[in-house]
Amino acid sequence: MAHFNAGEFFEAHEAWEELWLRALKPEKTFLQGIIQIAAAFHHYVRGNLSGAESLLAAGLTKLEQCPSAYRSVNMAQLRSDARKWAARLTSSSECGQRRPPKIPRMRRSKKTHAKEKAADETIRRFKKPLKSR
Repeated sequence: MAHFNAGEFFEAHEAWEELWLRALKPEKTFLQGIIQIAAAFHHYVRGNLSGAESLLAAGLTKLEQCPSAYRSVNMAQLRSDARKWAARLTSSSECGQRRPPKIPRMRRSKKTHAKEKAADETIRRFKKPLKSR
């Protein structure tokens, strides 16, 4: 997720592909969907609008099968952001002239984020020297 959010879409694709090769369904479908979304943005950044458009559509088809939060990812938000991009790319003949929406970031689901925040706080407390506890 860090590669994707840093705009390193090729690296995100490569990292997830290693997992995808060994995964079983439904994990495999989820991974293929986010791989295709990452590849779509990689194509967009490189100026291949038709590649971006087709991969966004393919990735969205896969991600529609996932619940709104899956594997700690806020899938509802990711799908919504990807749909906005897909609509902008397909609805305009001026794609190169219009500025598309900001490339989305993958966000953690609220429930997962709260758990991770609590875990981080616990780790911070136990890392303090004994004298300061």
